[in-house]
Amino acid sequence: MSKTPSPCIDVCKFRRPGPAGSHCIGCSMTKEQKKISKRVKGKAREAFVALVVSQQKVMGRYDHWRGAYLKRCLKKGARAPEIVRKAG
Repeated sequence: MSKTPSPCIDVCKFRRPGPAGSHCIGCSMTKEQKKISKRVKGKAREAFVALVVSQQKVMGRYDHWRGAYLKRCLKKGARAPEIVRKAG
Protein backbone atom coordinates (compact mmCIF):
# COMPACT_ATOMS: atom_id res chain seq x y z
CA MET A 1 0.00 0.00 0.00
CA SER A 2 1.09 3.51 -0.78
CA LYS A 3 1.11 6.40 1.69
CA THR A 4 -2.07 8.30 2.51
CA PRO A 5 -2.58 10.99 -0.15
CA SER A 6 -2.99 14.65 0.67
CA PRO A 7 -6.61 15.78 1.13
CA CYS A 8 -6.12 18.07 -1.88
CA ILE A 9 -8.19 17.03 -4.92
CA ASP A 10 -6.44 19.44 -7.33
CA VAL A 11 -9.13 22.13 -7.58
CA CYS A 12 -7.19 24.83 -5.67
CA LYS A 13 -9.46 27.87 -5.89
CA PHE A 14 -9.49 29.86 -2.67
CA ARG A 15 -12.93 31.45 -2.84
CA ARG A 16 -14.64 30.38 0.42
CA PRO A 17 -14.31 32.85 3.27
CA GLY A 18 -13.66 31.45 6.72
CA PRO A 19 -12.20 32.32 10.11
CA ALA A 20 -8.70 31.18 9.06
CA GLY A 21 -8.77 33.07 5.77
CA SER A 22 -9.81 31.91 2.31
CA HIS A 23 -10.55 28.20 1.95
CA CYS A 24 -10.26 26.05 -1.18
CA ILE A 25 -13.59 25.20 -2.83
CA GLY A 26 -12.29 21.68 -3.55
CA CYS A 27 -10.94 20.45 -0.22
CA SER A 28 -11.63 23.24 2.34
CA MET A 29 -7.94 23.75 3.19
CA THR A 30 -6.38 27.19 3.49
CA LYS A 31 -3.10 27.96 1.72
CA GLU A 32 -1.28 27.49 5.04
CA GLN A 33 -2.91 24.09 5.57
CA LYS A 34 -1.88 23.04 2.07
CA LYS A 35 1.73 23.90 2.91
CA ILE A 36 1.51 21.91 6.14
CA SER A 37 -0.07 18.90 4.39
CA LYS A 38 3.04 18.51 2.23
CA ARG A 39 5.23 18.08 5.32
CA VAL A 40 2.95 15.75 7.31
CA LYS A 41 3.89 12.04 7.07
CA GLY A 42 2.66 8.65 8.31
CA LYS A 43 -0.11 8.42 10.92
CA ALA A 44 -0.02 12.20 11.29
CA ARG A 45 -1.24 12.43 7.66
CA GLU A 46 -4.34 10.39 8.59
CA ALA A 47 -4.97 12.73 11.52
CA PHE A 48 -4.58 15.71 9.20
CA VAL A 49 -7.15 14.24 6.80
CA ALA A 50 -9.51 13.79 9.79
CA LEU A 51 -9.01 17.47 10.63
CA VAL A 52 -9.92 18.45 7.08
CA VAL A 53 -13.03 16.23 7.13
CA SER A 54 -14.14 17.87 10.39
CA GLN A 55 -13.51 21.30 8.90
CA GLN A 56 -15.62 20.39 5.87
CA LYS A 57 -18.53 19.29 8.09
CA VAL A 58 -18.47 22.64 9.90
CA MET A 59 -18.21 24.67 6.70
CA GLY A 60 -20.71 22.61 4.66
CA ARG A 61 -20.96 22.20 0.88
CA TYR A 62 -18.08 19.72 0.54
CA ASP A 63 -20.10 16.59 -0.32
CA HIS A 64 -18.17 16.23 -3.60
CA TRP A 65 -14.82 15.88 -1.82
CA ARG A 66 -15.25 12.35 -0.41
CA GLY A 67 -15.85 10.74 -3.82
CA ALA A 68 -12.99 12.65 -5.43
CA TYR A 69 -10.63 11.75 -2.56
CA LEU A 70 -11.56 8.05 -2.64
CA LYS A 71 -10.92 8.03 -6.40
CA ARG A 72 -7.53 9.66 -5.79
CA CYS A 73 -6.64 7.02 -3.18
CA LEU A 74 -7.64 4.23 -5.57
CA LYS A 75 -5.56 5.74 -8.38
CA LYS A 76 -2.50 5.95 -6.11
CA GLY A 77 -3.03 2.43 -4.72
CA ALA A 78 -3.49 3.83 -1.20
CA ARG A 79 -6.02 2.91 1.45
CA ALA A 80 -8.18 5.89 2.43
CA PRO A 81 -8.14 6.84 6.13
CA GLU A 82 -10.84 5.24 8.27
CA ILE A 83 -12.76 8.50 8.73
CA VAL A 84 -13.18 8.85 4.96
CA ARG A 85 -14.20 5.21 4.41
CA LYS A 86 -16.81 5.33 7.22
CA ALA A 87 -18.44 8.59 6.16
CA GLY A 88 -21.32 8.40 3.74
